[in-house]
Amino acid sequence: MVDILGGGILGGGAFRLAGVVGWPIDHSRSPILHRHWLDRYGIAGAYLPLPVEPAELPRLIRALPALGFAGCNVTLPHKTAVLPLLDYVEPEARRIASVNTIVVTPDGALRGSSTDGFGFLENLRAAVPGWCAAAGPAVIAGAGGSARAVIAALAAAGVPEIRVINRTGRRAVALAEELDASLQVWPWAARSKALEGAALLVNTTSQGMAGHPPLDLDLAGLPPAAIVADLVYVPLLTPLLAVARDRGNPIVDGLGMLLHQARPGFEAWFGIAPPVDAALRRAILASFR
Repeated sequence: MVDILGGGILGGGAFRLAGVVGWPIDHSRSPILHRHWLDRYGIAGAYLPLPVEPAELPRLIRALPALGFAGCNVTLPHKTAVLPLLDYVEPEARRIASVNTIVVTPDGALRGSSTDGFGFLENLRAAVPGWCAAAGPAVIAGAGGSARAVIAALAAAGVPEIRVINRTGRRAVALAEELDASLQVWPWAARSKALEGAALLVNTTSQGMAGHPPLDLDLAGLPPAAIVADLVYVPLLTPLLAVARDRGNPIVDGLGMLLHQARPGFEAWFGIAPPVDAALRRAILASFR
């Protein structure tokens, strides 16, 4: 057994072990980015892909301390199902009903959090350094798990008004009720009108991803200074971002969110706060070829 807990997760000399749990898991870029950091800092450790079927999730999660893991990331379809398996869940993760990062504490307890909102905001601030939460309304396309994380992060950052547009109106209404946030739910038919006066537009849907149709949204009513962000990163320049760029709007691709959301977990498991830089982006982009 790998001994990572004796002397604490950050104890000197211990081999450190983490991974990512999902089903399927072959698509995940998390092993590539964490291994990039492990190599960069010469850390004695490993980050493993852990394909786990839903029925086997409880057994794997509860075995993490005994297996010597410092923790793991959690991806689809387990981000919600993992909550009752943990000893403690951070308030924001509990609020959005999603955990993507688990830390095994020195006493063997399992602590869950969501770093998706952190990753989104860090990516936004890095891409558009002048972004100000108070600049004006944000429009969120989508009402799934990613939308929950983005909305919670924007609300906490101080965005004064958040408008949600989604093809299925009842999902957007349920989202607003569950988050207990002052969200404005706009009908899909009025989606173009919802863009008027907005300072930020975020696509949290899969529309625009390779193999999917583009997001059906006319940007004519969006102010020229509004930032347009897309959580999709394959392709890096989605149809939405291409249109926004051509009309002069600042754009933010989705790759940075993937990279920044990994930072808190790596620091907790391996003891170093890693940067998101050009070398890391190149390493991840190379994996898509």
